[in-house]
Amino acid sequence: MPPTDRELHDREVPQGHPLDPAGRVVLGPEEIARALRRIAHEILESNKGAEDLILLGIPSRGVTLAHRLAELIADVEGTEVPVGSLDITLHRDDLRDNPTRTPMRTRIPATGVDDKVVVLVDDVLYSGRSVRAALDALADLGRPRAVRLAVLVDRGHRELPIRADHVGKNLPTAHTEKVQVRLQVHDGVEDTVRIAHGQTHVGGR
Repeated sequence: MPPTDRELHDREVPQGHPLDPAGRVVLGPEEIARALRRIAHEILESNKGAEDLILLGIPSRGVTLAHRLAELIADVEGTEVPVGSLDITLHRDDLRDNPTRTPMRTRIPATGVDDKVVVLVDDVLYSGRSVRAALDALADLGRPRAVRLAVLVDRGHRELPIRADHVGKNLPTAHTEKVQVRLQVHDGVEDTVRIAHGQTHVGGR
């Protein structure tokens, strides 16, 4: 079932850095849609169906992607997969450098996570530190049977031994480049992934 207007409102967070007009579009709406369909099928194949699956999006755009994957899985299996969000703010290893960082929403499906197959969903995988924080946050909530990771873009440059199970697009980048993801439901603009040059990255840790 598509998210309600209230759910979409609750999901809203600051939009972050504006799009760089000089950025190069590497994925458009059709490519993103195809990547998500493939990820949905991979999740079902890996799990041998939708039983005991839970999708937890890492705010902010990971939550939007988790809802879209749930809709695609429902189209294939006729089964609604529970979707939630997992705030990682208090588990980030850079919190001391930015102690005023505002926590986002954590919403865990009523079934809980114990003995479930939890698929963490994020937009960009970079150093792996956000995923490590998500694993720590998840450990506070219960003991899943298995935890998997699905990302729209893997841009490389890992700093921790973390690998995604399901990747929409492997996108080699330089450290100085920015990966900018925009999703229509979240941002109110056309689905795109851009690469732009800059001194700091945007999207994924």
